[in-house]
Amino acid sequence: MVKGLTRALRFGAAWKTATPPVVESEIQVDHSEGTFPATLLLPQRSKGPLPGWVALHGITRPGRNHPTLVRFVRALAASGAAVLVPEIPKWRAMLLAPAEAKVTLRAAILALAQRKETLPGRLGAMGFSFGAPQALLAGTDPTLVPHLRAVASFGGYFDLERTIRFLFSGEHEWKEDRYRIEPDPYGRWVVGGNFLPTSNLHPDVEVVARALLDLAREAGDLQVPSWEPIHDQRKSTLEASLPGTGKELFRAFAPAAGVPLTSSLDDPLVLGLADAARRTSPLFHIGPHLKDIRVPVRLIHGRHDRLIPFTETLRMKGEFPPGSDVRVFLTGMFSHSQRNPNDPEAKSLKEQLRFLRLMSVVLGEL
Repeated sequence: MVKGLTRALRFGAAWKTATPPVVESEIQVDHSEGTFPATLLLPQRSKGPLPGWVALHGITRPGRNHPTLVRFVRALAASGAAVLVPEIPKWRAMLLAPAEAKVTLRAAILALAQRKETLPGRLGAMGFSFGAPQALLAGTDPTLVPHLRAVASFGGYFDLERTIRFLFSGEHEWKEDRYRIEPDPYGRWVVGGNFLPTSNLHPDVEVVARALLDLAREAGDLQVPSWEPIHDQRKSTLEASLPGTGKELFRAFAPAAGVPLTSSLDDPLVLGLADAARRTSPLFHIGPHLKDIRVPVRLIHGRHDRLIPFTETLRMKGEFPPGSDVRVFLTGMFSHSQRNPNDPEAKSLKEQLRFLRLMSVVLGEL
């Protein structure tokens, strides 16, 4: 407990400074399909070998260089850990490629385990957003489990079909409670761009999918929230380039800012995308693998998340076998996307202390 609290306090102090005391280096890691780039971060003044974390980024254009992720992993290293952040090139291209992520994460964990800066058997894996389920799956790999003390999910999904429904409706639920929030359009663009081609929903799925991925990539390059009207001109240009029958399908994913969506929960579009996701890869579905995770699991989610709702993390926790070492933490300190980055809740002392407590639990695992 004391060890975790000390690390969490170091993390908090580093999070607040623009220049935390860490040393970063770019390295290449080998895997079965070649090599991939990664960032290695170490505390500036480390004494002897350290515990280590591999941090997996989500589906973003900046990838491991996303400003929020960079700030997080620097603070993580400053807490007293070696941190390795591998690159998933297809994820930077907005392509959902769980098989590539699995290979990359496995190689990254084994590479970090072999470095002189890390303690044997004192590693953890954490994933953010789409990378979260992939990080948890590392805990099922018998070649990785001897190296891992814990796996952690930040803002991950459990049921991809429910997540897709949420992206079109904003509706989500947990037990008897019902919630609604305006979903982040970015999620629809990425989901449509990846799953439309295998959905057989429309004769123009291929060209519409490409247009949606173009839109997602441009929004990511601009680093401007996807709900902002600045993207409307690009939407109009992309829509105009589509055949007549594809225009309506494109608008179902990307209407102008402020225009309500027309899809309902039982809309064939939503059902078709969910079916396509099920058929694309078994790695999109973590549920059947939860029983095989052999290390402690820590699940963290933002209460006001607009891309993947917090109810997905609660649902995941409920699906673990009885007796599993799983803990859930909900926080107001972060989420995928917020309309107001200066949310008073995130700035409240109570919420900051709650976040430090959850980080003390996560960091104390190693």
